[in-house]
Amino acid sequence: MDPRVREHARIVAEHSADLQPGDNVVIDAHPLAEDLVTALFETCADVDANPLAVSQRTGTRFRRAYLRNHDGEFELPSHELALFEEMDVYIAIRGDANVTETADIDPVTSREYEKARKPLLDERLSKRWVLTQYPAGANAQLAEMSTEGYENFVWDAVNKDWDEQGEFQQQMVEILDAGDEVRIRSGDTTDVTMSIAGNVTINDTGKHNLPGGEVFTAPVPDSVEGEVLFDKPLYHQGREVTGVYLQFEGGEVVEHSAEKNEEILTEVLNADEGARRLGELGIGMNRDIDRFTYNMLFDEKMGDTVHMAVGRAYEANVGEGNEQNESAVHVDMIVDMGEDSVIEVDGEVVQRDGTFRFEDGF
Repeated sequence: MDPRVREHARIVAEHSADLQPGDNVVIDAHPLAEDLVTALFETCADVDANPLAVSQRTGTRFRRAYLRNHDGEFELPSHELALFEEMDVYIAIRGDANVTETADIDPVTSREYEKARKPLLDERLSKRWVLTQYPAGANAQLAEMSTEGYENFVWDAVNKDWDEQGEFQQQMVEILDAGDEVRIRSGDTTDVTMSIAGNVTINDTGKHNLPGGEVFTAPVPDSVEGEVLFDKPLYHQGREVTGVYLQFEGGEVVEHSAEKNEEILTEVLNADEGARRLGELGIGMNRDIDRFTYNMLFDEKMGDTVHMAVGRAYEANVGEGNEQNESAVHVDMIVDMGEDSVIEVDGEVVQRDGTFRFEDGF
């Protein structure tokens, strides 16, 4: 076993999940990630936790078979909910044999499936949870990298000093927490403002998403105004959506388009009322993620980017007395901020062309 796998497992167990004696642990992973699952079972034994391995979310081939043959009227699976109610920790490991396995599933069917399973999402998020990546060959291929090159990329981004990374990111957290309004400008196509007044900025140091490397907060739902061109592709439901454009008025998307697979974007926005409002604003700060790989777990953390998610806002981001945007979906999209771009907080420029005001060269 590559020693970096055991280091990955150690970070998941000690830093991210904080495994404790007696914890009931569900590890949801594709069989391709067997080495990491094995290493996690070793760590569970070390701390006297109780692991169970499943492939419910990550086994895309059989999920495709189910959805392709279903009539589209879904019920909440009570036995799966019971499992989640009994667990203390949920660890999901991405790693694909075919990244386009779900590309021929009807988007409406996918939407209805996710809506029916929203209580499962709520239950998972109420527990200690971690989402991470195993460097599988199909993911390397999607990133247009060799298998070895992708392994180096993944473990460089994951196996790092998260205390040091957190100190760097905390400087941006303090700026956002002291601010009321954020404005994002990039080129001639993105100029959007939003209130974050009273909401909480989270310093992502790999506690839930591993790798970490972003700071993120929740916009006040009805405050978003302006337009955004997401110039990095979105990979959703096994399909690439490019050139996503959203126009906001009174917090809601009133106009949208995409250069490719616009129907996927439309289905996301039509999922429910909350899907047309922003649930997250994030700023990527992990400089070890230095290239786009069609994997949002990494891409949203990439240095010199911001991302915005339509749909559900995380409860932890919502300040007391503020509204939480509710939705069955949470879909992130990315703007490249490397050139001709600024982030302003309360009218003051805090990042220009990817460089923060607390860095040399600003």
